[in-house]
Amino acid sequence: MATIDWCKRQKNGIELVEPNENLAKAYIKKAEDSLSASLILDNNKDWKISSLYYTMYFSVYAILMKIGVKCEIHSCTIAFVDVFLNKYLTKDEIELLNKSMKARIDVQYYTNRNISESLYKNMIENAPNFIVRCKDILNKLTEKEIQEIRNKI
Repeated sequence: MATIDWCKRQKNGIELVEPNENLAKAYIKKAEDSLSASLILDNNKDWKISSLYYTMYFSVYAILMKIGVKCEIHSCTIAFVDVFLNKYLTKDEIELLNKSMKARIDVQYYTNRNISESLYKNMIENAPNFIVRCKDILNKLTEKEIQEIRNKI
């Protein structure tokens, strides 16, 4: 996994921007749209995996927007979640996000990599919960907590 220090040094890595509630809401909408798309992709496992991953990714990215953190490198976004949002998301949820990213890469860029049925089912079962959890975090995250995270960066 990428490290925060490495990510901060990368072009399009982790950087502080102005916190933006409107973008946070827009990313939740993107997450909901990705989940809706996944529901009609039953006959296409590859695209369903991608849609489920983006359901979770956009959900956490909404939190980043509320905090005022921009990051265009997915592994760095997940590293940020692991370091700065681990009191809000469980270790299992963060691990699912990371495994889902790898699954999305495997199905999108390779033809010879298989995704385990247990991971696939885990993604299907937990992506809807991921949006709910992230919405809850967005509602409960205080200005003080946001400032503490921004100061650590």
